Formats: sequence, structure tokens, C-alpha cells
Amino acid sequence: MKTSHFQTLKQQFNSITSRPSTDWEAVNVPSEYLVEFCMHLRSNFAFDMLVDLTAIDLGINESPRFVTIYHFFSSINHNYFRVACECTDTEPPTMISLTNIWPAANWHEREAYDMFGIKFQGHPDLSRILMWQGYPYYPLRKDFPLAGIETDLPGKDVVEETKAKVIPAPLDGGPFHGVQASTVKKREPKGYDESWSEQHPKPLS
Repeated sequence: MKTSHFQTLKQQFNSITSRPSTDWEAVNVPSEYLVEFCMHLRSNFAFDMLVDLTAIDLGINESPRFVTIYHFFSSINHNYFRVACECTDTEPPTMISLTNIWPAANWHEREAYDMFGIKFQGHPDLSRILMWQGYPYYPLRKDFPLAGIETDLPGKDVVEETKAKVIPAPLDGGPFHGVQASTVKKREPKGYDESWSEQHPKPLS
């Protein structure tokens, strides 16, 4: 049975709201209170580990569009806690950095920046960690195609020499999309919408 901290936290942070969750306790925290709230979690509830930090893109027509998600763990009490925080702007989305509280936030925030374009204010080195510097897209945004986008190679000298581009990867093997059908064979998940493979290349048109 999971322990609830919400009522105790609500007494000090009246602006937080409970967040639906099927596993561990979760709350929504306004961005202006995020740092103070997280320091309170660490100091008074023993959530001493930042396990994960990611984000959600709610869609291009939503406002706010982006929400950062934080997963904390207490190595003393052996329980988890989730915090969700809405980004204050849409383009670029911004959020305060937690690197001064948990150094582990450094790489997590860089990944969220790289994949979603969220700029973490106060981060010591907010540079891309998976894609190359200068890559113009954010692959985990809802408006980024599942199959990827053809783009120039990172080295201009290589492009001039080879006339080549980075082509989207084949989708055989994922992402998966299953359908409700009468037979197991028809229900087998397949690459969604834009699937191709090494044997059946992407159509040119």
C-alpha cells in the first residue's frame, strides 16, 4: 500500500493538485514553485534520488503544450513520488533546471532538451546529447513523423563530398501498431503508417 503525502504537502504548497496515477503518488506543481517544492521533498520526505526526468508533448493545439515529469525515490523509505510541471511557454518551452538540487538532472535535462526542445533555465551546459549540434528537429514531439525526417549530414564537408543525407531509418521492428482483427496473424503488430524495411525501401514519392 503506497503512502500518501499529499495532504501534508498541500498544507505548505496550496497550489499543488493531485495527479491521477495507477502506481505511485503523483502531483501537479506550478513551475514557479518547482524548485522550492523539490527541495522540500528531499529535505523533509527523504526523496534523495532523482530517478528519471522526461516530458510529455500534449499536442500542437494544446496550451500549455509541454509538461515535464520527475520521478523521485527515497532510499530510506523505499517509495516513489512523481511530479508533473507545465512549461511556461510553447516555443521555446522553458522550465527551471534542477541541477543545483540533483546533479543527476544534468543529463536528463539535456535529453529532454534534445528530444522535446525544452530549455532548462540555469542548466550549466544545455547542449544536445543524442542528436548532433545544429540538428533542426526534436524527435519526440507529436508533430515529428514516426519515420523521421531526411536531413543533411552534420558535417558540411561530408555533404559536399558525398551529396548524401541522413535518411529516416526503416520502421520494421517499431514503432508498433496493432489492429483488432479476427485472426492472430492479422493482429500481429506492424510498423505504423510509414513502414518499410531493407528489403522494401521507402518509396521516393
